[in-house]
Amino acid sequence: MTEYAPSTAPVPEGEVIVERGSTARDLGSKLNRSAGDVIRFLLFQGEMVTATQSLSDDMIELFAAELGAEVRLVDPGEEQEAELLAKFFEEDEEEEEGETQPRPPVVTVMGHVDHGKTLLLDKIRSANVVAGEAGGITQHIGAYQVEWQGHPITFIDTPGHEAFTAMRARGAQVTDIVILVVAADDGVMPQTVEAIDHAKAAEVPIIVAVNKMDKPDANSDRVLQQLTEHQLVPEKWGGETIVVEVSALQGTGIDELLEQLVVVAEIEELRAPIDGRARGAVLEAELEVGRGPVATVIVQRGTLRVGDPIVAGAAWGKAKALIDDHGKQIKEAGPSTPVQVLGFSEPPHAGDELRTATDLGHARTLGETRAQRMRLSGHAPAPSAAGARLEDLFEQIQRGETATLNVVLKADVQGSLEACTESLRKLERDDVKLAFIRRGVGGINENDVQLAAASNATIIGFNVRPDRRSREMAASEHVEVRTYEIIYKLIEDIESAMIGMLAPEFEEVVTGEAEVREVFRIPRVGAIAGCYVREGTITRGSKVRFLRDGTVIWKGAISSLKRFKDDAREVAAGYECGIGLTDYQDLKDGDIIETFEEREIPRT
Repeated sequence: MTEYAPSTAPVPEGEVIVERGSTARDLGSKLNRSAGDVIRFLLFQGEMVTATQSLSDDMIELFAAELGAEVRLVDPGEEQEAELLAKFFEEDEEEEEGETQPRPPVVTVMGHVDHGKTLLLDKIRSANVVAGEAGGITQHIGAYQVEWQGHPITFIDTPGHEAFTAMRARGAQVTDIVILVVAADDGVMPQTVEAIDHAKAAEVPIIVAVNKMDKPDANSDRVLQQLTEHQLVPEKWGGETIVVEVSALQGTGIDELLEQLVVVAEIEELRAPIDGRARGAVLEAELEVGRGPVATVIVQRGTLRVGDPIVAGAAWGKAKALIDDHGKQIKEAGPSTPVQVLGFSEPPHAGDELRTATDLGHARTLGETRAQRMRLSGHAPAPSAAGARLEDLFEQIQRGETATLNVVLKADVQGSLEACTESLRKLERDDVKLAFIRRGVGGINENDVQLAAASNATIIGFNVRPDRRSREMAASEHVEVRTYEIIYKLIEDIESAMIGMLAPEFEEVVTGEAEVREVFRIPRVGAIAGCYVREGTITRGSKVRFLRDGTVIWKGAISSLKRFKDDAREVAAGYECGIGLTDYQDLKDGDIIETFEEREIPRT
């Protein structure tokens, strides 16, 4: 039998988690009310609903406000995840209030591309990072820990290219101090401003390193002036921003920079609990041959140990190995320590929170619940074959359709995958859309080729390549595979290809104008217009409009053009000429012959 809750029943205390799209029956049971109570209330508000009809967010919040209940709306599947988090990790919340100890600062190096961020870090940790970067550009996040005069400092080197804005934002979320690198010979650039915005959004102190002071055209005062325009006033000008002049190439100013880092870290009083289960942030993740899923993690609190059950996003597993920034295996990692973690079921997404669970079953349950929620909420887009490869776009546009470019995107790490995705999405136009059939990390395999062949897609690989069997299959299935190592090239090539496949747009440009002064009738030839060129140039073979009293009465082309008795290729303004028109003989004095050509409008 149906049970009804009395309207006088107490409303649940605290925050009640309610899924979006809940029915009146679901909502009523969560707030100690019947479905009839919900329907009756909404009816008085002018809304006709049934017990099994999904309610809008406004309806749910309106009913909760009427009862004085506090609700939190979550996506489908997230309610179970929130309950599992409360069940498995409620002890962590109590531990956070326990004793804390000082921890090393996490420092993020930000700035414009080619301003010397990686070279500066290279000098600090005495290892050659730049040589391993394609084109000298840092392609994904690297985290390293160094020790200066007994003070450990963790550095995050974030890429400077604008396509990696999201990665820089993630760096700022886990950092304590930002070093903003500005080249003394270049000044504040667009990506410098982006870095400032990210640091301010994270509400962390900023130390400015004016680099390349060894160059003859270095001008630090100009840099300081530009920084003040973005509310970064140097200390020597009466502000609060610490500015250090350095030369990463010559190694000058490095000690002063590190000294300032230690001072700021002491002022910030950075502390975290060392005991208890670990919590951290995933900076990067990739699929390595022979090692499986590998995630770069910065531990933020607690201690991560080998053998701990771990979960990050939808990925779960047991920490099989911890590798520090020198490539050595370690047994445990405390707060502010960057480590590579092996043992995940799949590469987690960059930015996911890593937590250790009490046992592997809890981690697996939470990871699978999150994966299910992502599928329900559409985070994993279903493959769609209603698209075209690059070479087929033009035909679609000619048929008057909106062309869709299907893409299978593979990258070496999650951060690069995210950056490439956002960069390609920015290339979308009204007449060319992008559809990502599959996005993932790791090499291009036969499954990718099969999917691309079935969905008529182009495969794009960033820092990854297909193996021999995949190449052979791609050739036999006529699947286009494009691989890149530098994101500049990827964006330029795809943009050029998309623009090149669009239907060309033309505009008419008037090239000359001639007035008919006299008409000559020649046997077997027809009417020839004796003209005076008033402006521009009249060219043989040009398209023409024939105007009489400002009205277009004929359009065609010039069949013959003469100067006196000689044929001419073109006649400039101020000269007389004879013009013969194709298929038109009704010429009169005073008519205007206007020549024009169609020029392609370059797409931008």
